[in-house]
Amino acid sequence: MRTKSQSSVNLKVVFIGCSILIFLIIFFARSNISSSKPISKTNLSQEEEQTHHHKPEACPTTTQQCTKMPLSLSDALVHYVTSNVTPQQTFDEVAVSKRVLDKKSPCNFLVFGLGHDSLMWASLNHGGRTLFIEEDKAWIAIVTKKFPNLESYHVVYDTKVKDSDKLMELGRSEECRSVSDPRNSKCDLALKDFPADFYDTKWDLIMVDAPTGYHEEAPGRMSAIYTAGLLARNREDGETDVFVHDVNRPVEDEFSATFLCKGYMREQNGRLRHFTIPSHRARAGRPFCPVDVDRRR
Repeated sequence: MRTKSQSSVNLKVVFIGCSILIFLIIFFARSNISSSKPISKTNLSQEEEQTHHHKPEACPTTTQQCTKMPLSLSDALVHYVTSNVTPQQTFDEVAVSKRVLDKKSPCNFLVFGLGHDSLMWASLNHGGRTLFIEEDKAWIAIVTKKFPNLESYHVVYDTKVKDSDKLMELGRSEECRSVSDPRNSKCDLALKDFPADFYDTKWDLIMVDAPTGYHEEAPGRMSAIYTAGLLARNREDGETDVFVHDVNRPVEDEFSATFLCKGYMREQNGRLRHFTIPSHRARAGRPFCPVDVDRRR
């Protein structure tokens, strides 16, 4: 997520435009509320309640609603306007996920990978929770020192890209087609030793753009893709939108098609695929993949 600089001008323009639009919506919404309801602690945004590094400025009076731009948006605007490094995903690829966030945010958004685009994702999900899973402990320290409000966990993967063919065969076993909490799964592809919060949260969106997967000794995204699908299927109800980046590479291509299922794929734009996976607990007997759809493809 932090290796290439693409479409820098376009991404900066769209991000600034989106941020301004969000600010205007918040401005008008709060203006309408202020005439009928005074501000109270329960009206404060989730970010204002949870931020420990910055104390929000109080409104001049109890009858005047604050219209100050949220800290996450102002940080993002300054960062992307002044930075020469831009997200790896292209404008069109980012737009795919943004359209879903526009409908679902504020929501729970899980992102495999902490990178130059992390502040953008957190800002587009303003008011929701965006959690980043990252393999590089030193990189976490660098990013969170600059942006302390980003939430991230350091994790360790025990797979390698060079073993992907063996893992694919393993993934076709009955143990890997059974839906359960990943911690209780008998499939060796499932990620079992992550923080409890990773498993206990009902994720509305999951982005798989890590771990590193561009060389044979890298951990690869085999387990991340499989576990993303398992988390989506094991939720109590509803559905989860899952995005996989770099599907031009064999691992991301084959593992997303196999374990997230072609029948659940909504679209592919460039190197990004979008899947919508329903809860399998909400309807007993649902097949791992929608068989009839996959056979026609």
